[in-house]
Amino acid sequence: MKIKRILLLLACLAFYAAAQNQTGQPARPLIVGVAHIAFQVSDIAKARDFYGGLLGYEEPFQLINPNGSLSLTYFKVNDRQYIEIFPGLPADQDERLKHIAFETTDIEALRVYLKSKGVKVPEKHGQGRDGNFNFTVTDPDNHIVEFVQYRPGSLHTKARGKYTSAQRISDRILHVGVTVADAAAADRFYKDILGFAETWRGGRDDSTINWINMKVPDGTDYIEYMLTTGKPTRQQLGSSHHVALLVPDIQKALETARQRVDDPAKVRSPQIGRNRRWQLNLFDPDGSRAELMEPFTMR
Repeated sequence: MKIKRILLLLACLAFYAAAQNQTGQPARPLIVGVAHIAFQVSDIAKARDFYGGLLGYEEPFQLINPNGSLSLTYFKVNDRQYIEIFPGLPADQDERLKHIAFETTDIEALRVYLKSKGVKVPEKHGQGRDGNFNFTVTDPDNHIVEFVQYRPGSLHTKARGKYTSAQRISDRILHVGVTVADAAAADRFYKDILGFAETWRGGRDDSTINWINMKVPDGTDYIEYMLTTGKPTRQQLGSSHHVALLVPDIQKALETARQRVDDPAKVRSPQIGRNRRWQLNLFDPDGSRAELMEPFTMR
């Protein structure tokens, strides 16, 4: 049986290679989900209170600058998803989002594929200080988009099966949200080139469209277009650039959150979103939003 499975896999790979050769164009490798979202913060201690204390995530590792200062720290959601936190947010800077990242199974094949589609990519993929292969591009709204391939021996791989505290308020990133000024332009990048597919759109009322959900091509995570007009305010940026965390029970999540803050009144009550799912919004000390969401629509 094992030999049959191997032969079937080899046949599939041969078919994939043949299809690529027939078209003469590089094929897109798998893009399987959201790897992480990265925010910059003004006070790392307060950020740790939020991401580690309130949300309950452990810090399995950090990267340190040559002068001994913190470069960034990682809060582990699960074995393949993290929230990265960078210190040093200037007091007068409204933007707190550093970048979003998606996981691929073949970083170099993806780089070559994107280059063939006219996307500006580096001459070669890099290897981060965490040990994983990566490279970054810029989307039509000037958001930095990173692609990551996890490697044996990397910090993430060594942390697999560990640092998954029972205190986690959620064990999965469902989606990341970014501002989008032109949905058609965003679609040309995320849909036409990367292969994302729309699963839902909605608005603050029945006559408007404010949000569009675009699922990764080879998984169930998604990116949410937060449609904007004009220059967003600091508050709007903090709400739009967000991470959505899946929770099985919004009421239990609410009770947990209120138990972990000094004043329970600071945690707002949940609400039913336009997608008819229960949602609870939490904000880190710099105003970046963590949205807790149930997996199913309300009955």
